[in-house]
Amino acid sequence: MIKKEISIGFLTGLFANIIGMLIYILIFSEVSVSQTITKSIEGDFMGTLITAGAILNFLPFFVFLKKEQHYRARGVLMASIMAALVIAILKLV
Repeated sequence: MIKKEISIGFLTGLFANIIGMLIYILIFSEVSVSQTITKSIEGDFMGTLITAGAILNFLPFFVFLKKEQHYRARGVLMASIMAALVIAILKLV
């Protein structure tokens, strides 16, 4: 039961991060989404896009806390930590 709740929160966090990235790209980019992602990989600013998308993780995190779904909030937090690790790896490589 607990693993299921954490998994739901983790998937929610990943989904929120991806949606946040897409919103950021659609608002601030002048080219298509695929071109922006390609340029961000080539230009070494993919971490910036992930960071901008991770901001949206605040919404489900606090909603889960408000509803006292602490294990789901823990899953969202785990997704945010995973995003931070990916950003750190991208900066080091």
